[in-house]
Amino acid sequence: VLRLSVNKGTDEDALTRVIVTRAEFDLKNIQEEYFNRSSITLDQVVSKKTSGDYREFLLALLGTGKY
Repeated sequence: VLRLSVNKGTDEDALTRVIVTRAEFDLKNIQEEYFNRSSITLDQVVSKKTSGDYREFLLALLGTGKY
């Protein structure tokens, strides 16, 4: 779901749903697995594919702060 949400445009609803619902549980594991499969970090993808307050919100949930 995560990979599909950022390929060929950005499905903001799906991206938000995955990050928000997993933030307290296993988001770090998801970030590691995303990197292993894609060779790019999830925070880099979020930085490239989103903007403004939405980007800052998602990066805060990812634990990376501002870019």
